Amino acid sequence: MIRKIGLVNRTYRHINRYRQIITVLIKYGFGDLVSETNLAKYINLGKKFIPWKKDKKTESLSRWERVRKVLEELGPTFIKLGQIMSNRPDLLPKELIYELEKLQDSVPQFSGKDAQKLVENELGKPIYEIFKNFETCPIASASVSQVHRAELIDGEEIVVKVQRPGIEHIIEIDLEIMLHFANLTEKYISGMDILSPINIIKEFEKSIKKEIDFTIEASNIERFGRNFQDDMTIYVPKVYRDYSTKKILTMEFIDGIKVSNIDAILGTGNDPKIIGSRSADLVLKQVFEHGFFHADPHPGNILVLNNNVICFLDFGMMGICLPKHKEYLSNIIVGVVKKDPKIITKSLIKFSYIDNIKNIDELEYQISVLIEQYSYKSLKDLNIGDCLRQLIKLILEFKIKTAPDMYLLMKALITVEGVGRKLDPDFNAVEHIEPFAKKILKERMNPLKLTKDIYLSMIEFAFFLRDFPSEIKTIFEQIKHGQLKLKFEHRGLEPMLKTHERISNRIAFAIVLASLIVGSSLIILSGIPPKWNNIPIIGILGFVAGGIMGFWLLISILRHGKM
Repeated sequence: MIRKIGLVNRTYRHINRYRQIITVLIKYGFGDLVSETNLAKYINLGKKFIPWKKDKKTESLSRWERVRKVLEELGPTFIKLGQIMSNRPDLLPKELIYELEKLQDSVPQFSGKDAQKLVENELGKPIYEIFKNFETCPIASASVSQVHRAELIDGEEIVVKVQRPGIEHIIEIDLEIMLHFANLTEKYISGMDILSPINIIKEFEKSIKKEIDFTIEASNIERFGRNFQDDMTIYVPKVYRDYSTKKILTMEFIDGIKVSNIDAILGTGNDPKIIGSRSADLVLKQVFEHGFFHADPHPGNILVLNNNVICFLDFGMMGICLPKHKEYLSNIIVGVVKKDPKIITKSLIKFSYIDNIKNIDELEYQISVLIEQYSYKSLKDLNIGDCLRQLIKLILEFKIKTAPDMYLLMKALITVEGVGRKLDPDFNAVEHIEPFAKKILKERMNPLKLTKDIYLSMIEFAFFLRDFPSEIKTIFEQIKHGQLKLKFEHRGLEPMLKTHERISNRIAFAIVLASLIVGSSLIILSGIPPKWNNIPIIGILGFVAGGIMGFWLLISILRHGKM
């Protein structure tokens, strides 16, 4: 868990990182955010320690472009936050999502000697005893790690994914600061509690800590491989567990062609149409059959091998599709194909975490309007990706809360359709998706499955009947002994509390100012040396300091209306 920053720690710990973050925010025109959250005050940074100047070069950029630039400049942890949040259209506006999707792990490579040293420390042997050859120049570099080609003693070609030195400490610091900033944001900025930035940071913590634990990615690859062990259309890289730890991951080297490089695909005798079809079917199998899918199947993560074989890369982020979610998604797909808004509406409601969605009739009407847009098109020309985007828009408009993995799932389907259409202009997504959806629905109606579901429901109901009297008894006993507690949450008091805090600060400031003036007057009357023109110097300095403080207070009130 993220350690909450205490009063002492947040003042003196990581002070340089705080200063850097505040400086970058101001540079890109977010000084108002720093002021509203009182961030500089909370970490005891005065204006003299921060260059409060906006970079004029950023004035031509949109607000969302500036957000992306801030994340890029602040480095690995913030880039990863942006990349993960690009999958949350339920929380962020589409313009910001578009900018966050541009985020790249554009960070400098670290020394190959440092990579060798980390490998030796992790495996407990000199590099020459582990590998026949280890290339110090990486073939790929990202914010969390970089990849080196190598060769085992027996001659097998491999790649070693090496974690960036010190990245855990950097992430720990940034997570603490992010949580602190999220607390201030919820406290001081009206309406931010709806987005719940604290929970966003806590979820992000879980995600990034999984990503920097390479044993989890190794397990993902092995699970993925088991799912497709009998499928000859896909190749899954081998993981070398004996040469892998939490900080290094050793895998088989794959020499393939990026799926987006159509000319190279044709040059090797492969067929883009077959590859497009197989890529779609493989992603759909992951979703509808295995319920464990690659959450980012963009062209850079898909390689083409000989004989039109597909190979996926980068298994750090995987999605889970629960059995009930498979059914709901299948209903949605079938509803789109059959142009039945009622089926789609019911499935969206079941997807939701909210029991009573308002305006269900309006939702069904909007879905009918959406379906009408595609009614004149043949199934061949039906673009599932566009339809899913429109459905996501409706989900957001009607504030339907769903599992975050649902957005990963829809994004994966949209991406794979885009890849298919690039490889084959005649690619028909419906032709691939509909059989999987119908199979799921058919299995749901299987007599054996229905019998099993009824049996499980009866057991659950029996447990409910058994436990109900004791639960009621427990509630009444708590009432009897005064142990039943009701939790109240106030809303809308933050502006008043903020005003009270400002008034208290001004009163304290005025008392200190008055004390300084009175004390200086007494010193001058007492004639305590040293003196200047027969006036005690300490008294003069006290009056000067009091004058500066008085003008500072007056200017602060006139300019900002706050301390």
